[in-house]
Amino acid sequence: MKAPLIRTPLPGPKASEFIRRDAECVSPSYTRIYPLVVEKARGLWVQDVDGNEFLDFTAGIAVNATGHCHPQVVEAIRDQAGKLIHMSGTDFYYSPQIVLAEKLAEISHMTGGARVFYGNSGAEAVEAALKLARYHTRREQMISFFGAFHGRTMGALSLSASKAFHRKYYHPFVPGITHVPYPNCYRCPYGVCYPTCGSACVRWIDDMLFRTSIPAEEVAAIFVEPIQGEGGYIVPPPEFHVELGRLAKKFGILLVADEIQSGMGRTGKMFAMEHFGVEPDMMAIAKGIASGMPLGAMVANAKLMDWSAGSHASTFGGNPISCRAALATIDLLQKGLIENARLRGRQLMAGLGEMQKGFECMGDVRGKGLMVAVELVKDRITKENAPELRNLIVQGAFHRGLLLLGCGESAIRFCPALTVSEEEIDTGLSIFEETLKKIS
Repeated sequence: MKAPLIRTPLPGPKASEFIRRDAECVSPSYTRIYPLVVEKARGLWVQDVDGNEFLDFTAGIAVNATGHCHPQVVEAIRDQAGKLIHMSGTDFYYSPQIVLAEKLAEISHMTGGARVFYGNSGAEAVEAALKLARYHTRREQMISFFGAFHGRTMGALSLSASKAFHRKYYHPFVPGITHVPYPNCYRCPYGVCYPTCGSACVRWIDDMLFRTSIPAEEVAAIFVEPIQGEGGYIVPPPEFHVELGRLAKKFGILLVADEIQSGMGRTGKMFAMEHFGVEPDMMAIAKGIASGMPLGAMVANAKLMDWSAGSHASTFGGNPISCRAALATIDLLQKGLIENARLRGRQLMAGLGEMQKGFECMGDVRGKGLMVAVELVKDRITKENAPELRNLIVQGAFHRGLLLLGCGESAIRFCPALTVSEEEIDTGLSIFEETLKKIS
């Protein structure tokens, strides 16, 4: 069984030199978590410039759905690069863009069909949804949630409310956006978890927000993550999305599902909203859609796509190479990777749940499929966040050859590629437990 191999102190000499050069010429706004300088990768395994080998449980922030450099994806990229690299789908036609749109419409299962707008990222998909919502409804107001992260461009950032430093010094934001509570049962602001807390959060919007502050008839859309990502991998109660969908329909408000991190098989279904039995009016998709190639897609119910030519466009969105990579990715997802995500996610959750019994610092273990998080706490009685401990554990795991990332205030996320094997899950759990023993 393959295991991480650390040959040098971290960072090694070559990595240290690249990091020095990076500091002189690359924006300091990037959030580098630990000194990893990648040379190459395959599957779940990453090698740095000094020859150190790591087990990757980040998948490039949940992007490499099929693992690093999957042969089928690589072949699709190579084949397309030899035919057509760019022609701009905003002004011309080419088949990969059309074929992928047909496939995305098919897997979205939207009543009456769907149409697709292409961008290069999740933030661009969110921006497109925001613009289409206003265009179609002729309404100005939007609702989003505390804890949400939708991207870093101004419209997407205006919808976000995950961490204050994301928004620091960028005011004023896009007007007309109101944030409301997202049901976080683990850390309920009222100190108690009601059996119907998901419904209560939705009733608050109807009974309080619409009654006292914003007329429902002026709201164009509600933007929501089926499972909050950067906010902490928060899984809401099952009734939340059902009630939210009913509320949106009641007032003719569009329901926009941000599936950027939770979509493309990550949770054991193609899209996370399928777990809740709710059909959104629009979806923002990116990250895992093209296994590492830059691509974002806003998928909307066909009847909503009534904007005229020139209302919105993208020079590079739907690039033919990215589209071919996405088609290869979807094919792999449908041929077994979604089922593997479900099975390996169950294994991961069980392993972490068993581990939790022996560590007081392990609070909530939550998630669906391979979108799993562990909350680090000072103790399980008060549930007080332990962000410093979380950061030490992430660093400790890195030095033992396991790549992890944080999310929320004090959680660690586990989002390996959907190709992860049973043995690789066991290896990751073993390294994580070893790190906890050493640090906690």
